[in-house]
Amino acid sequence: MKKIASILLTTALVLGIVLSAGCSQKSSDGTAAVPPDSKTYKIAVSGTFPPFGMIGKTGNPEGFEIDLIKAIAAEKGFKAKCEVTSWSSKMPALKSEQVDVLLCSMTITDERKKEVDFSDPYFESTNYMLVPRGSQIHSLADLKGKTVAVLQASTSDFAISDYLGKNYEGLKRYRHTTTAFMEVKNGKVDAAVGDSGIVMYYIKKNPEVNLSIVKGNNFPKEYYGMAVRKGDQELLQLINDGLKKVRENGKYEQIYEKWFKD
Repeated sequence: MKKIASILLTTALVLGIVLSAGCSQKSSDGTAAVPPDSKTYKIAVSGTFPPFGMIGKTGNPEGFEIDLIKAIAAEKGFKAKCEVTSWSSKMPALKSEQVDVLLCSMTITDERKKEVDFSDPYFESTNYMLVPRGSQIHSLADLKGKTVAVLQASTSDFAISDYLGKNYEGLKRYRHTTTAFMEVKNGKVDAAVGDSGIVMYYIKKNPEVNLSIVKGNNFPKEYYGMAVRKGDQELLQLINDGLKKVRENGKYEQIYEKWFKD
């Protein structure tokens, strides 16, 4: 009997340890680990928009937005499976239920609200110009008559199209922002226009390029939001609650400093 009791006691202790580990285990970044049987949501992220989303040395997506959704998932107890999705494929992927959330530096606009439901804003941005050092381009007005590179169908594209004309011959549209930047670097265009965050990060990580940032004061502020399918209020509330939580507990600021401050 004593032997049986000892076995039962040992078993109970082991089970207790396992169950306790499942409730209180911490991940490497200090947030609560997500239970293994939690629901998984597929998150469409960018692989060419550093520092928000890019392919890391391991071949996996990394960046500000990937860290942010992982922190939110840890707080709210779900799994976030990040899948690199091209800018042009993001809307079709969401609507066809290939992914559940779009997290790819998408500016909240009234036009896009007709297609998706947005979370609360998670990032404030604007547009900056990237030009060769010594360039005579000092403002938005100086772009007239010049060749300008933008990310296709982005707010940068919309802003320059509104200013110079949608069919302006000097407007060059590319599938990747980094390609637009390379066109300036290689002297193929006079300037590139892109989101402030990615422009600053590009210069920070490539100090050897002979390029400068022009902060045009005619560009309005923009706010990024995570997008879900129209009517998916349950998932939207989950994201908003998690976003609020990581802002309150300081995790958001930690992630921001990691990617945007020296």
